[in-house]
Amino acid sequence: MSIISPRTPPGTMELLPRRQIAFQRMLDTIRRTYERFGFLPIETPVFEVADVLLSKSGGETEKQVYFVQSTGAIEQGHKPDLALRFDLTVPLARYVAEHERDLAFPFRRYQIQRVYRGERAQKGRYREFYQCDIDVIGKDSLPVAYDAEMPAVIYTIFKELDVGPFQINFNNRKVLLGMFEALGIDDPAKRALVLRQVDKLDKLSREQVTGLLTGDEIGLSADVAEQVLSMIGFAGPAEETLAHLRGLNLSSETFRTGIAELAEVVAALKAFGVPETNWRVNLAIARGLDYYTGTVYETFLTDHPGMGSVCSGGRYENLAGLYTKSKLPGVGISIGLTRLFYVLEQAGIVTDGPSTVQALVTQFDPALLPDYLAIGAELRAAGINTEIQLEPAKPKKQFAYADKAGIRFAIIMGPDEKARGEVTVKDMVTGEQSSIRRADLAAVLKERLNPAV
Repeated sequence: MSIISPRTPPGTMELLPRRQIAFQRMLDTIRRTYERFGFLPIETPVFEVADVLLSKSGGETEKQVYFVQSTGAIEQGHKPDLALRFDLTVPLARYVAEHERDLAFPFRRYQIQRVYRGERAQKGRYREFYQCDIDVIGKDSLPVAYDAEMPAVIYTIFKELDVGPFQINFNNRKVLLGMFEALGIDDPAKRALVLRQVDKLDKLSREQVTGLLTGDEIGLSADVAEQVLSMIGFAGPAEETLAHLRGLNLSSETFRTGIAELAEVVAALKAFGVPETNWRVNLAIARGLDYYTGTVYETFLTDHPGMGSVCSGGRYENLAGLYTKSKLPGVGISIGLTRLFYVLEQAGIVTDGPSTVQALVTQFDPALLPDYLAIGAELRAAGINTEIQLEPAKPKKQFAYADKAGIRFAIIMGPDEKARGEVTVKDMVTGEQSSIRRADLAAVLKERLNPAV
């Protein structure tokens, strides 16, 4: 029988254990921060009923959905009625509508799970990837102050991840829609197309975006396209940007509401204590998905502009409207952790993490195996992650194993050490060895692993 060549599917990330530890620690940092800000965990199924999932996806995303079908259904010629989730927001809308009576509002949830998109596999772009989301869902209304809380969470996470300089960019889609109203762009479909092209300003040149706006699909005049880009092309400190918007004097209530909401977010962000060096009002931020209605966010790593946004999101007034008659407005953000990890790894910012195993009890003499098992049990009871070498091997080989696996301490005990009531501890990082009373072993290792400040 021929051997099948082992290979991972394109567009997936698979890591060796110590690199996986580094990934897991980033994920844990995000989870801890979400919980620190008062968010509660939920999980939803990896697949949803297709008509529920695709009810209001918007943009290009619905062209990248993986459908799920059993072999039995295929044989019977049935069309697939399930699909893998492509984000966590639409499943959230279904979840809130389904469990509305059992939830306390405002409902604050975090969700850290894999999602799936049938994109062309390439470096840094994945078909299976982790998203780390938070959302606040209100009942009937949700104050704009929650829109300011999102950047405060982002700031806390990225500071703790220590990824280097970053900036949270945000805007309000009402500002953009109000501009379009004033310029006579009344067709909702055309507005959506314009927003999607405006959202590309961080990737394409002004001339390229102008070409898209004046092309056959949208058909704006050159003058209107120039007005759109001139209005949103202003860049400066937050207060100057707000003054720029107010100075336009556009006769649109939507426009004025958008400015007021932006001003409220700016004031609240300052009260949250987030430095303005880490955020700015960027009038070019639009976000491509149709369900965003107010504040929208994009976060960029300053030293890696080519990476694009590593954390995005926004406000939606009634995403669950297709599933319930209740009005459930919300605001949320999402971190694409798999892609973020890849870029940081390529930049050398992320390296292998220390092993989750802190001590290895080596097997010096097979006759002493019961003692080695007892030492392992004592260390685990003290909270020290411990592996026991259950197979006899030469000490050199056992030390080489500990070193390659990233285990910090190797515990050695032969007949002589046992007779003296001692063990030998080898620090695999420094190479130093020391004799320690067995009764003191757990306390000594805990001190070395967590030295007092």
